[in-house]
Amino acid sequence: MDRVIAAQVYNRICELGSLSAAARALGISRPMVSRYLEQMEKWAGARLVNRSTRKLTLTAAGEKVLQKTRTLSQISQEIEDQSASDMPSGTLRVACAHFTAMQVIAPVLPEMLARFPHLRVELDVNNHPVSLVGERIDVAIRITDTPEPGMIARRIGECRSVLCASPQYLAARGTPERLEDLAEHNCLHYSFFAGQSWRFISPDGEPASVAVSGNLSASISSLLMEAAINHCGIAMLPEREAQNALQNGTLVPVLSEFTPKPIGIYGIYQSRDYQPAAQRVFLDALAHSLSLG
Repeated sequence: MDRVIAAQVYNRICELGSLSAAARALGISRPMVSRYLEQMEKWAGARLVNRSTRKLTLTAAGEKVLQKTRTLSQISQEIEDQSASDMPSGTLRVACAHFTAMQVIAPVLPEMLARFPHLRVELDVNNHPVSLVGERIDVAIRITDTPEPGMIARRIGECRSVLCASPQYLAARGTPERLEDLAEHNCLHYSFFAGQSWRFISPDGEPASVAVSGNLSASISSLLMEAAINHCGIAMLPEREAQNALQNGTLVPVLSEFTPKPIGIYGIYQSRDYQPAAQRVFLDALAHSLSLG
């Protein structure tokens, strides 16, 4: 029999002074209460109560055991309460950009929402950074090299990019053979990253960068990808987003010996002193997914 339950039954017997009263209060049969009391006496190795037709009194051993069973019941309740508070529930408000929503967060949502049915996720999809406090955001998922000061930034992965263009664009304009050649091309670039400079890791592992310019910049990488597919220029795109176009040949890698510098993916939140279970589980799921990608 469960000793914690036996201790709880024993506490009720002592509080109410009767096995029958304890049975009624607990919603179980009197014989079951007797069995739990016998279990407690067997566990303690001593007689705990003196039974009479009029009342039930505790023995000296019973008094000592009662102190311990009350403590045990309290600890059991605290553990149960903690377990309940650790189960993700309620609403988690998440801020992210369009690419992050579709390529980073969307893949983990079905399993996580199925696993935690009391959890609700609200996505605020906005390509401009939002105020966590002002917009009541619990956590923001951002791709950046410089997480904002004053916030907690947990690195959960990295965004790897690929330099690419359509075969038709390269046939018409020529294929770059050196980083410097990019200055002669129409480079489609993301609005918020490093101005108009692309950064790479060279074949010998050294950092390298090149200033680029073009007639299109955007805060949505999928728009840049569509422009590149339609022969508008050379784009630096997230690998996750460009994968299908590279596989079907509508885009091809450019200067593949140079690796675009990866950019960190961070979970940004206000404090590490109290992190709700929903937030922790969400970031853990993203980190696991990104480690597999």
